[in-house]
Amino acid sequence: MTASLAEMAVEVLTTPDGRAKAALGRAHAAHWFAARAAGAPLPIGKAAPPLRPARPERPELLPPREVPRRRPGSPQGRIALLHALAHIELNAVDLHWDIVARFTDQPMPPGFYDDWVKAADDEAKHFNLICDVLERMGSHYGALPAHAGMWRAAEDTVDDLKGRLAVVPMVLEARGLDVTPGMIAVFRKAAEAAAGGDFGATAALEVIYAEEVSHVAYGSKWFNWLCGRDGEDPKDRFHALVRRYFHGALKPPFNEEKRAEAGLPPDFYWPLAEDPAGDPAAAAAADPAAGGGAGGPG
Repeated sequence: MTASLAEMAVEVLTTPDGRAKAALGRAHAAHWFAARAAGAPLPIGKAAPPLRPARPERPELLPPREVPRRRPGSPQGRIALLHALAHIELNAVDLHWDIVARFTDQPMPPGFYDDWVKAADDEAKHFNLICDVLERMGSHYGALPAHAGMWRAAEDTVDDLKGRLAVVPMVLEARGLDVTPGMIAVFRKAAEAAAGGDFGATAALEVIYAEEVSHVAYGSKWFNWLCGRDGEDPKDRFHALVRRYFHGALKPPFNEEKRAEAGLPPDFYWPLAEDPAGDPAAAAAADPAAGGGAGGPG
């Protein structure tokens, strides 16, 4: 095992294969928490994360406007929806390990690292769950083109921890809370139309939905902690950072209940929103990567 948490994070970031990246990340997370439980915590350390994480040869990465859109009324459309989600989850694995390694020059409490290692471990589990469903459907991650812009939020906030927290968990992953119920409805309908027609997708999405709240909550908690430390108003600072780093308005409808559960009050996000339109199921079906984030529902 490597000597520090930062070094472990960089090992994950420089592993190209998705399944191997997920497996390594889960092993490192288990090692981190085992050491903490044993009273012999690993040092945070320092390491130089790459500007962009290593990626497999497939999927082909395309500009967002060039990624084909497919409606989820057919098995092929549902495969495309899940493939987009797998891509979000893989990016979320890297985003959470990147925040561990990239900002070690800023003194943070041990709980900060606990939270993001836990989030990274969850995202690796989520990636595996969706890949398993894709394979049961006769496909696999890499079979279709994917969104090339998923890492933009990380590059834009490469030297701004508050900006990273504002844009990734508090905007992109919060978007996952908005769209995942619609995705669950899509696959539940498929299961009702044909027994087993969702290939386990509904169960996988329900796990992701339940666990994603904590990732948004981690972002809100540490964003507010940093603002308190620096004597800043969290709401005003959040608005300024999202306007600086997030490209476009936030998209209603919002899952206000789950956002509140994650520590995001409406006066944080409504002032940044475009005019309300559409419904959650349609938004999820047409736009699974539109801020699902990092994670997406990451």
